[in-house]
Amino acid sequence: MPAYRIIIDLETRMLHLLDQDIVIHTYPIAIGRIALQTPNGEFVIINKVPFPGGPFGAFWMGLSIPHYGIHGTNDPSSIGKMVSHGCIRMYNDDVLALSKYVSIGTRVTIR
Repeated sequence: MPAYRIIIDLETRMLHLLDQDIVIHTYPIAIGRIALQTPNGEFVIINKVPFPGGPFGAFWMGLSIPHYGIHGTNDPSSIGKMVSHGCIRMYNDDVLALSKYVSIGTRVTIR
């Protein structure tokens, strides 16, 4: 049975999906700007919302820190940059693909 987890590397602006300790997918992301940095730490996915609308793109996965999540974007040119209010932005196709692997309770490490 797969044991998925996510590692987010703020320096390289990449999100890695792991099964056990093996990286099975890597996605480019956008992170928080200097004044609104993406938090470091250990979190879990607490909710999943398809098509949340507005700037959250095609999917939202809330983290166990209030007001932060992994989500799509209505501005794909932002991927790879430090532009968000602290959330992890992904291309809509990528966040939809990731959402198929991730369940409530999936561990997320941000470093």
